[in-house]
Amino acid sequence: MNPYYMRPAPSLLAILLSYLLTLPVAAQTRTGAELRAAIDEAVASGGIPNAWWTILVQDAESGVPLYEKDTGRSFIPASNTRLYSSAAALDILGPEYQFETKLITDGIIADGVLHGNLTVVGSGDPVIGGRFTDGDATAYFRAWADSLISLGIQTIDGHIIGDDDAFDEEYIGYGWQFDDLPWWYAAELSALSFNDNCVDIRLEGRQPGMPASLSWEPLGTTYVTVRNESLSTGADTSVEEDYFRRQGTNDFVARSRVPEGRVEVESLSVSNPTAFFVHVLREVLLEAGISVRGRSVDIDELPVKPARDGQTHLFSHFSPPLADIVHPLNKRSHNLYAEQVLRAIAVQALPEADEPPAGSAALALTRARRETFGPAGMDTVRIQLVDGSGLARQNLVTSTMTTQLLSYMWHHEDPATRDAFWESLPIAGVDGTLSSRMRGTAAEGNARAKTGTLGSVAALSGYVRTAAGRVLIVSMMANHYTESSRTARLVQDQVMAILAQHEN
Repeated sequence: MNPYYMRPAPSLLAILLSYLLTLPVAAQTRTGAELRAAIDEAVASGGIPNAWWTILVQDAESGVPLYEKDTGRSFIPASNTRLYSSAAALDILGPEYQFETKLITDGIIADGVLHGNLTVVGSGDPVIGGRFTDGDATAYFRAWADSLISLGIQTIDGHIIGDDDAFDEEYIGYGWQFDDLPWWYAAELSALSFNDNCVDIRLEGRQPGMPASLSWEPLGTTYVTVRNESLSTGADTSVEEDYFRRQGTNDFVARSRVPEGRVEVESLSVSNPTAFFVHVLREVLLEAGISVRGRSVDIDELPVKPARDGQTHLFSHFSPPLADIVHPLNKRSHNLYAEQVLRAIAVQALPEADEPPAGSAALALTRARRETFGPAGMDTVRIQLVDGSGLARQNLVTSTMTTQLLSYMWHHEDPATRDAFWESLPIAGVDGTLSSRMRGTAAEGNARAKTGTLGSVAALSGYVRTAAGRVLIVSMMANHYTESSRTARLVQDQVMAILAQHEN
């Protein structure tokens, strides 16, 4: 899908390691020396060219280290960054925190007409869409239409305005790669987000040589245009994905090759999620029978922003609790959710003198350093985080920092916060980004850990229970290698399997 993630084919050694991971570890370790030797052998056997490795394993209860390798060096954590953003959000906001989206008006309702504008005020809710509605992307919008009708509104005389001022104006994460931006995993950010800030393009292969059948959701919205340059190919061929969106526009080109009878669906990010949000909302209101005489407008497009004071609050929509939102954030490694949740830390906080602006990732990370990372024992001078998802290669942490964070959450004074964090982590061989990993080993169904992958970066950090019943905290990161990331992941899986079979 993205050339940035294309790596060399796995080596014969990687294939052999993959096979070995389906078998039990040959010898169970009993002593600390045997454990350290087994981990050393697993890392050495990977033979990954140019790799830097850091590994720290410690007892969850006592904090005593069982294995240490280059724990003071800073590494790019990739999606292990989400451990920091989700833990800080749960710690500072609490697992019951809910995003509130308000619908307000500067007008009055008379004779079925709202004489004025309808403004939607966002606070960063990342899950307005199909995630919690069985895939029904516009379910919440239809419910809002019903609520407006119940208030006696049949016609809106003004505009539908999207107020995204809870966040700053940085619509992508600091340091993100330009060529990632059209894809769903690098969707733009906004205090008003809908459908993961993406359109879902569907291509169905027809008779070879013909263009594939094209449609898109939600609602075939007119917010985007899609030029169909796709091609249907023979039924025995493979899908070849090829999409393009010119930066700053919502004009897409679908150039994919799709086999006859096959369906290819791809989520692609839109430009200006706030405008997308209110555009589709207006389409839903019209479909529900509410006449809208005005346009859908991003509040930043208005020459003068309307004051919120004196406006009438119509109703609010509340998100599921944060404990539910961090579940897909970590299980599925969802970048947008990580970024939105991080910024939520900065929405209700007023910055002190010389601090970054409200609603910014920078202010959120400042609060996180002060209120979570510092109390966790980290060296907050050395920790370098610039986004919430880990797409930025400027993020730098040590394995010591990550284990300190994991220990802090393991021992958290609030059981609900501890449980929400624990339940959000993928389970080896069972679900999320670990669903296909460590199968057939003692780590299957046992290890709970967050993955992380960028070009020449592989990370795995979390918890695993030994054969003796002891819970271990583990952080592993590999950087700068020139082999396939798959090989690095196999080494990490092997280490987890060794720890799971440790008899001490």
